[in-house]
Amino acid sequence: MNLKRNRKRFEAEVGASSMSDIMFFLMLFFLIVSTMVNPSVIKLMLPKASSSNTVNKQKIILEMSLDKQYSLNGQRITFEEIEPRLTAGVARVEEPTVVLRIDNGLSVQDLVDVLAIGNKLKVKMIMATQAPK
Repeated sequence: MNLKRNRKRFEAEVGASSMSDIMFFLMLFFLIVSTMVNPSVIKLMLPKASSSNTVNKQKIILEMSLDKQYSLNGQRITFEEIEPRLTAGVARVEEPTVVLRIDNGLSVQDLVDVLAIGNKLKVKMIMATQAPK
């Protein structure tokens, strides 16, 4: 007498058919987000501006030519004189704003040197750009 039962054993299965869709969407999401996070892909063309804004406050104009000649409100000065003259000029103004007119042929380091002086004096500095035609 054969009392064996023909039982089929049930095995647990994991349905992985939707895993490929999920992985595709995750890959697509990370590709899109990674291009948004990287700011070095943007190429900048300075010092041209798309619109011109006017400053209505009392301003101090600091100009720097290609041969590194400085002038403050039309008076020629040296680089060493910028800080003391700005300190004297800012003391009389309530909300001082310095407009920087720097030749576009100069290096960024020249601009940073002048901005460091303004940062030390806690003065708002605006770089003048060429208005669109």
